[in-house]
Amino acid sequence: MNAEFFREYCLTKAGVTEGFPFDSKTLVYKVGDKMFALTDVDEFISINLKCEPTMSLDLRERYEGILPGWHMNKKHWNTVAVNSDVPETMLQELIDRSYDLVFDSLPKRIKNEFGDNGKNK
Repeated sequence: MNAEFFREYCLTKAGVTEGFPFDSKTLVYKVGDKMFALTDVDEFISINLKCEPTMSLDLRERYEGILPGWHMNKKHWNTVAVNSDVPETMLQELIDRSYDLVFDSLPKRIKNEFGDNGKNK
């Protein structure tokens, strides 16, 4: 996966915004003002993604390219190396899961703003 595909993939999802809230190189994707993905735009080598805690542990055991979230809550976030043993289809699934976790936690009134449950993959 390259940075442009990652960007386009994230932006296809309902209600997604992108920005640089921390510094000029950490690109953050949000839905309803909550983060679901982060990456370094200067060196696109990994992506931080939200994940269910039990699934996080399983993924870290199965893939060398999935580690506890760098500078994130290690229980809820993983850092996924983009050019590793993690297949691109799995990486896309992890992006989807991260988005869904955050979307599902949003208040109903915000979800309704996106229409069709907001989930368009």
